[in-house]
Amino acid sequence: MIPPPSRDTLTVGLLAGGRATRLGGLDKAWLLRDGVPQVERLRERFSGHASRVIVSANRELSRYAEMGIDAIPDRHPDTGPLSGLDALAAATTTPWLFTLPVDALHVDASVLARLIDGAGDTGASAEDDDGLQPLVALWPVPPLRVAAAAALTGDDFSVRGLQRALGMRTLRFSQVRFGNLNTPDDLVRAGVTHD
Repeated sequence: MIPPPSRDTLTVGLLAGGRATRLGGLDKAWLLRDGVPQVERLRERFSGHASRVIVSANRELSRYAEMGIDAIPDRHPDTGPLSGLDALAAATTTPWLFTLPVDALHVDASVLARLIDGAGDTGASAEDDDGLQPLVALWPVPPLRVAAAAALTGDDFSVRGLQRALGMRTLRFSQVRFGNLNTPDDLVRAGVTHD
């Protein structure tokens, strides 16, 4: 039996392992809002709500280390977000893992609290006004490890498929957009810069 999610039983995992091809290769983790890198902003936002904050990343690992951020590279490169989930699950020592993309501008502790309330034993993912957001999710770690390994072995890299296999719930967040940075226009609208 997995204990209920709480600060002591929860790890926050930031997904920053993508190639950002739509942003000309800019690393989303290091995009700046008010001079603060996005990865640092999210670490500060969630560090009081979890026992640990870790990052799935494949670039600039020494930069994370210099900032005292635990960054975990993918074990199965080129398999999309599933490889990041696999890496985070392998590195997590708590029974619960809350994940979000490093460019999710408007995900905060209230989103985490609602997922905790609605997760049950099988976990939950979010849906905002832009649609399903499967990477904004609360995962039970032991079954995630098993299901991710099976999906990778079977060349099934769908995060939604993984969530269906785990029986995860989907929680609707109305009148909310979590925000993502996928185009140069998104950066301008969000007031995001880069060094």
